[in-house]
Amino acid sequence: MNAETTGVLKVDGLCKRYPGFALADVSFTLPRGYIMGLIGPNGAGKTTTLKLILGLLRRDDGAIRAFGLDPARQGAALRSRIGFVHDEPHFYRHLTLTGNAALVARFYRSWEWETFRRLADAFELPLRKRFGALSHGNKTKFALALALSHRAELVVLDEPTSGLDPVFRRDLLDTLTELLQDERTSILFSTHITSDLERIADFITLIQNGRIVFSAAKDEILERWALVKGGLELLERLPRGYFRGIHRGAHGFEALTDDVAAARRELGGSAVIEAATLDDLVLYTTESEPDA
Repeated sequence: MNAETTGVLKVDGLCKRYPGFALADVSFTLPRGYIMGLIGPNGAGKTTTLKLILGLLRRDDGAIRAFGLDPARQGAALRSRIGFVHDEPHFYRHLTLTGNAALVARFYRSWEWETFRRLADAFELPLRKRFGALSHGNKTKFALALALSHRAELVVLDEPTSGLDPVFRRDLLDTLTELLQDERTSILFSTHITSDLERIADFITLIQNGRIVFSAAKDEILERWALVKGGLELLERLPRGYFRGIHRGAHGFEALTDDVAAARRELGGSAVIEAATLDDLVLYTTESEPDA
């Protein structure tokens, strides 16, 4: 599949500058009917990127198109086709869940009460309870039910599973996977719980210090990257820049390589080479010493 021709969301050269931080030249494409995980450490630029996509911030440079629409000029039309869940949902605290849902429903022509009630039942939401009296987990579940009840073509999730118990996280991932069965819904999923993405994501985009490290199919990434473990003497004979990042210990090191085939050829039995997880990719590209 050619993502460039089928992308429901295209971000190209996106820039946003703040004092002390800049989102610089961020580019990626999300094809229709797929899930993309957006990963990176806190402060990397994930939430800023999502807010720019939603038209909640004004970009300094670059282009964003969702369904061919520019969020800076056509934000209202765009948001009617998007379901959004923030890590800290905000609704009217004094209203019941049913009351809040009735207000939200007015903004969507495609709102489906049947879908909302089905999700509320599946999520075990107390619809007669005031929103302000809910636990954090139930607030997130309510926001998810709202976001999935108007046939959104793009679902944008900002840390939706943070603070949720493992059982509900599993059920949520199943629900998101079911959404893709119609091949019209796409999901952009920002989270620090990378195990969730290893289970359901099709594409992964890693952002670090406001810049994209990579954006590619998950299987391609996991096949390409590996974790190398060996003695410190091995570092002395390898050229600078061989590894992406290094953790040194008293008796050895751990580091990432983005060419696992070459590492197996060149290092042979002198090092242990293991498949890298998404957690490894975040850790070793952001907190390790550079190998440059």
